Amino acid sequence: MITRKEAEKAVFTLLNYLENNPTREGLEKTPKRVIDSFDEIFAGYTQESSEVLASTFNGEGYDGIVLLRDIEFHSTCEHHLQPFKGRAHVAYIPTDRIVGISKLARIVDLHARRLQNQERITKSVADDIETHLNPLGAAVIIEAAHGCMQCRGVMKQNSIMTTSAMRGVFFDKSEARTELMQLIRSRDL
Repeated sequence: MITRKEAEKAVFTLLNYLENNPTREGLEKTPKRVIDSFDEIFAGYTQESSEVLASTFNGEGYDGIVLLRDIEFHSTCEHHLQPFKGRAHVAYIPTDRIVGISKLARIVDLHARRLQNQERITKSVADDIETHLNPLGAAVIIEAAHGCMQCRGVMKQNSIMTTSAMRGVFFDKSEARTELMQLIRSRDL
């Protein structure tokens, strides 16, 4: 593991690569600020899903879909270190235990706040829901816009990538998938 001082020096080296005067006033404290921001942006490395999903409650016989939709998130593409952001829809059908709704948002953040690809976030969130809640089914759908597509390469500003992971009854039964998709599309409160 490298030290914070070594990390700041690495940022200084990158600044020196980009600009011939990395010590000018505007850049003087940039290495420290970058590492401070990395500590926040990549906080997912300091958490475990078992901690996030540890606290559950008696489901009191509830056997319908539990869905938290439109969970906004941001992440960083591991291929180009470019940001991507979007929204996640996380659902499960409990057997006997339920989890507080904030935990569904937190598990998305845990995985998004790492160097990532969208497919891995989708799969990892579904794996965690399945492992820690043992539901009849788990489903994760993520829609995101990727900086690596917007500001470099093909430069497509309005492209949205969608990924999904369907487990249990959401995979086995088309009726469950259909109900889930209707709930996600429903915008009236």
